[in-house]
Amino acid sequence: MPVFKIHHITRYEYDRQVRESINEIKIFPYRCDEQETRSQQVTVSTNPDIEYFTDYWGNLTGVFNVLPLHADLVIESRLVVSTQDNPARQMPYNTGFTELQKDKQHNIRLIELSQSDAIQNQAAIEAICAAITQNTNSIAGIAEKCAAYIFHHFAYTKGITNIETTVDEILAHKGGVCQDFAHLMLQILNTLHIPARYVSGYICPNKSGLRGAGATHAWVDVYVPGYGWAGIDPTNNIWVSNNHIKLAVGRHFNDCSPIRGTFKGPAKQKLSVYVSVGYEDGHIFEEINNVKMEVSPANPKVEVTDHTIAGQQQQ
Repeated sequence: MPVFKIHHITRYEYDRQVRESINEIKIFPYRCDEQETRSQQVTVSTNPDIEYFTDYWGNLTGVFNVLPLHADLVIESRLVVSTQDNPARQMPYNTGFTELQKDKQHNIRLIELSQSDAIQNQAAIEAICAAITQNTNSIAGIAEKCAAYIFHHFAYTKGITNIETTVDEILAHKGGVCQDFAHLMLQILNTLHIPARYVSGYICPNKSGLRGAGATHAWVDVYVPGYGWAGIDPTNNIWVSNNHIKLAVGRHFNDCSPIRGTFKGPAKQKLSVYVSVGYEDGHIFEEINNVKMEVSPANPKVEVTDHTIAGQQQQ
């Protein structure tokens, strides 16, 4: 049972003071059998009251409002979490679309998570679907082939996409990062009417050198009849292991963005994210991402304007 100490700092800096910064945070470990929160301390600069609730997808969510004028906003999480594999749960490779249809009949959530989005290049998705379903009816087998297809046909390349990159653009780039690969896999599985959901979390580095390790990460949960929700990571072409820590789930990234919000003020903002992962042996892995997003008012004469806080792309 590995134990990880995760220190996650999100810092927004503004070139002039802003006010009424209303934020929503989803940086709390998802409640499931594969992980246990040992402790967590969340602090926000100026110490506003944080209200907590569980959202539609079952994610613990915090909301707060920083009313006074401020030139920066820092959100810090110190988390100790343990993870474990469940060897008693063996992945079934003998359940397919017949069993899936029975499970979906009266489950609105599974039906909802089986719907694909409308995109321009759906023909490319259909071609991938044909390739990964050839000679197999197994839902688990199709999920594996889907992750392998993305891993081998799309390059892991930072800097060519952002948080608003569409599936059409990912297909055109033939590359991206974990957030892009998760969205692509969702479109493929949903086209086959297989329930799947986006997962936001961390992936802790190990000796095998996983892509995206040490940073906020994204993968996919696929519903496998006879098993339930199973995590699969197309960025690394693996089923999720006890190195993955799940924070939130949803239809897309927007449903489980670690931090999102708005503020008032004609300011430009800069975002930096620091993540460190500490191990039981004392080893620490650190990563810093600087994300610049300049926002200026449409009308420079307007004194106060609403702006959305910049979000970090999951790597």
